[in-house]
Amino acid sequence: MTRLFIDGDACPVKDEVFKVANRYGLACVVVGNAWLRLPDDPLLSMIVVPEGPDAADDRIAEMIERGDVCVTNDIPLGSRCLLKGALALRPNGKAFTEASIGDALATRELMNVLRETGTMTGGPAPFSKQDRSRFLSALDTMVHQAKRLG
Repeated sequence: MTRLFIDGDACPVKDEVFKVANRYGLACVVVGNAWLRLPDDPLLSMIVVPEGPDAADDRIAEMIERGDVCVTNDIPLGSRCLLKGALALRPNGKAFTEASIGDALATRELMNVLRETGTMTGGPAPFSKQDRSRFLSALDTMVHQAKRLG
């Protein structure tokens, strides 16, 4: 059965994922390195991992299975999910796919090098209402796709 996983640290669409989980009766697991108060719903659970780089990502990658969906902005985690036959979606509604993950990983590496050399500063664009709307639509579509995979 399809489960939803949220890379919970700084995810701006947790409430939207909870609504979709409730609508479809899907278990939803939030994984992060700090405890978060979740709505009182038996479909929702929280896993707190120790502080450290990639601890939440590692736990999600360990637990996720074919037909599950992960909500994350982390490109390497998105790649790991795809390798296990799961689906992965960014909070802005853009899906990680087999066709796009290689370019995304290469771009991420290039941006890291540019930041380390001081060539580039700044962060991502602010999260918008359009991103939230696009995410809800994409998650709904992805849940249907995941159910066919599982």
